[in-house]
Amino acid sequence: MDYEVIEHDVLVIGAGGAGLRAAIEASSSGVSVGLICKSLLGKAHTVMAEGGIAAALANVDNRDSWKVHFADTMRGGQYVNNWRMAQLHAQEAPARVRELEAWGAVFDRTKDGRILQRNFGGHKFPRLAHVGDRTGLEMIRTLQDHGIHQGMSVYMECTIIKLLKDGDRISGAFGYYREKGRFVVFKAKAIVLATGGIGKAYKITSNSWEYTGDGHSLAYQAGAELIDMEFIQFHPTGMIWPPSVRGILVTEGVRGEGGCLRNSTGNRFMFGDIPDNYKHQTADNEEEGFVYVMGEKFQGKDSRRPPELLTRDHVARCIRREVREGRGSPHGGVFLELETFTKWLKKRQPSLNEAEHIKKKLPSMYHQFKELGNLDITKQPMEVGPTTHYVMGGVRVEADTQMSKVPGLFACGECAAGINGANRLGGNSLSDLLVLGKRAGEHAAKFAREQSPGQVHNDQVEESAKWALHFIDAPEGDENPYKVQQDLQDMMQDLVGIVRVESEMQKALDGLQKLWDRARRVRAPINREYNPGWHTCMDLTNLLTVSEAVTRAALERKESRGGQFRDDYPRKDSKNFGKVNAVVWKGPDGRMQFRWEPIPEVPAELKEIIKEQGDGKLPEELA
Repeated sequence: MDYEVIEHDVLVIGAGGAGLRAAIEASSSGVSVGLICKSLLGKAHTVMAEGGIAAALANVDNRDSWKVHFADTMRGGQYVNNWRMAQLHAQEAPARVRELEAWGAVFDRTKDGRILQRNFGGHKFPRLAHVGDRTGLEMIRTLQDHGIHQGMSVYMECTIIKLLKDGDRISGAFGYYREKGRFVVFKAKAIVLATGGIGKAYKITSNSWEYTGDGHSLAYQAGAELIDMEFIQFHPTGMIWPPSVRGILVTEGVRGEGGCLRNSTGNRFMFGDIPDNYKHQTADNEEEGFVYVMGEKFQGKDSRRPPELLTRDHVARCIRREVREGRGSPHGGVFLELETFTKWLKKRQPSLNEAEHIKKKLPSMYHQFKELGNLDITKQPMEVGPTTHYVMGGVRVEADTQMSKVPGLFACGECAAGINGANRLGGNSLSDLLVLGKRAGEHAAKFAREQSPGQVHNDQVEESAKWALHFIDAPEGDENPYKVQQDLQDMMQDLVGIVRVESEMQKALDGLQKLWDRARRVRAPINREYNPGWHTCMDLTNLLTVSEAVTRAALERKESRGGQFRDDYPRKDSKNFGKVNAVVWKGPDGRMQFRWEPIPEVPAELKEIIKEQGDGKLPEELA
């Protein structure tokens, strides 16, 4: 067949925050860059990130610094993070935020005109630079406006289904335009994967339809390794009602602006469940917590924060417990309300209009609940519950360059792994996109300048086209792709969800094998134009690959840590699992392989920082 052939030095797959930042950096170095969007430019999932960008600007509390941010990130990740990534991220995030501001981002401001920062879960000080609750949208707007002037080419509504290789190195990619189904071959010296997460493997998720694990699966099929896939972040607060919007994110900024979690009895239940390692910086009462939300400083050693702003994994499990023990809201969640805080604030500021204050601080949340749920959050509590939000696991990359095991293949953003360890702190994703997206683009361009073009082999192209077309052309096949995906989502939600046990995950592994068999029989026999069923047939390979990786890694990690909670192993086992990452890769026989990989030793000077920012002792994982 004759295919459209497009050639670039660097090809960036994914046009969210990470992909845009990588493309901008690569373009600014003078190489030819192609940017591929699975949907439309501007419809990246980054726009759903509402709370803010974590960076130690120290505009609200001058005690903040990259060292505190680094220590918070490591503690939140339960010390199985890639320490070098966490270090680079904490050190470079302030410069990336100021750079974004210089490119035109309009942040909320302090009274003296500096970028305003709010408190967020797991962060010791107010650290999140924000634009109301629309920070991700402002980031995408700014990156797009700046990026289109860099000379990059943009290919919208295009999906990549195969990475092409010349020997061991990357040489291009094969995909199709979603509207007409036309195939396209991209030749490239280097490829950056920035495709986001895997949320559509689960039934209840904040992720949009694009999040089918494409980058994870493409890298895996090309010979790269995936790490930390057992760690899935279930955001504590997704919309519960109405059913049509179940799972849509309710930003942590609601809690950062004073929102309280209550069960059906009216009890603010998080005060009764504070882990020992957070007791020294968590409020003992509402007064202390609310003063901290206001961004004011205590004269003592530590500022205090409300228990609603503990790490996401902990809050999600507490909400799940309240529901399972019969103290949930009518539709299976808990209540999140702002009235307690605004009443407290009214006493301090008698002229305050409580409703207008909430609308100003949380405009998107106000309109989201008003339009979708007919609920006024200035007067009524929200019903919220855990939703599949973010995967800490992804492509294993080198910290400084973001290159994978496969020469010429880079990854950044959510589809890469390392920086977050077992659990990501809120706001770290947006600064991660900027810091490591920039590094991925920079080093991809450097790699491309130093390499001659690799050869694109026709047999790989024809094999990929044949595989894609067999879902339409083959006479056999009795499975509906939508039904297979639905059954996968139900199974992962029920058996490999927030709380896991070995027997259920073994059942899930057996179920995955059956789903793989069913996926080979799916068909969408119409034509290639306007055929979403055909797209779903191909997405199933990605979804099943990442689901198997999550399940196998979760089975092997016989402990509870961060985003992995096992009912049969409810405690951390730092002796056996505190210094290793779970690694999966595709073996020569095509089956998924597994091993434990030792985590590199944290340098002495960084250990000292962690020690200073904690309780004066090194955690067992670093001792």
